[in-house]
Amino acid sequence: MVLCAVVTLLGCACSSATGVRTSGVVTAVGAENEYANVIAQIGGSYVKVTAILSNPNTDPHSFEASPSVAADVSAAQLIVQNGAGYDTFMSTIEAASPNPERKVIDVQKTLGLPSSTPNPHLWYSPATMPAVAEAIARDLSALDPSRAPYFRHNLTEFDRSLIPWLRAIARFKASYPHAPVATTEPVADYMLEAAGTDNLTPFTFQADIMNGVDPAPQDLTLQDSLFTRHEVKAFVYNEQVSDSITQSFLGLAKANGIPVVGVYETMPTPGYDYQAWMLAEVQALEKAVADRISTERL
Repeated sequence: MVLCAVVTLLGCACSSATGVRTSGVVTAVGAENEYANVIAQIGGSYVKVTAILSNPNTDPHSFEASPSVAADVSAAQLIVQNGAGYDTFMSTIEAASPNPERKVIDVQKTLGLPSSTPNPHLWYSPATMPAVAEAIARDLSALDPSRAPYFRHNLTEFDRSLIPWLRAIARFKASYPHAPVATTEPVADYMLEAAGTDNLTPFTFQADIMNGVDPAPQDLTLQDSLFTRHEVKAFVYNEQVSDSITQSFLGLAKANGIPVVGVYETMPTPGYDYQAWMLAEVQALEKAVADRISTERL
């Protein structure tokens, strides 16, 4: 595995990772680019942020860290990682490059969730990023106390910028209560739940697709019927992970006139920040349910 080589190489990388700021800038890493984006919004010009997972055309679940990733992580003063088994490579690198001054925000732990949380796509929950942003502002203030008022101001602005997304979710829930949808895997499930939809795809099916396991025949049959019997108003499809099974259901949805809503595990770039991305996903869901318009890609 590439990761094993990375850990070996860290014997050299760690000796230069002192955790000291250069030129008054905090060095930070977001394991996923949505977290890196929020770090940048809170830290502004006083942080230098690197995103590890940022390619919307790759499957984050199969990511293998490189020596350059190891160097970035080992040198970071502030790290935000998802946890919940999603980016375990981060903890491996951190353990191989110990730094008592490093601040690590594990989102799963920040939210008080168990490591066994079945759906790791935490950033789609409206409760997640306010808590993460608060933790980022706190840790940046600890690393750079003189700029704490600046970080707190940016936190306030960030929280305010989430309001259009939260309002869009509330409007959808009020306008289309219990809208039935189907999914490939639980990427956007937290947002779908907040929006009041009825996700008719069994979670066992979603988990099997997420974990690369062949779904049970009864789940395949049920998923098939959701389209052929027109039981759902939208098909929420993970654009970053596809195989013959998900492709077949994508074709079935289109053949039966079920609009498709593409969702992502990393923030589409360029053109989006976190809050604009989340708002665009709710708007795409509403177009599908209200107007039968597909938005396969943002």
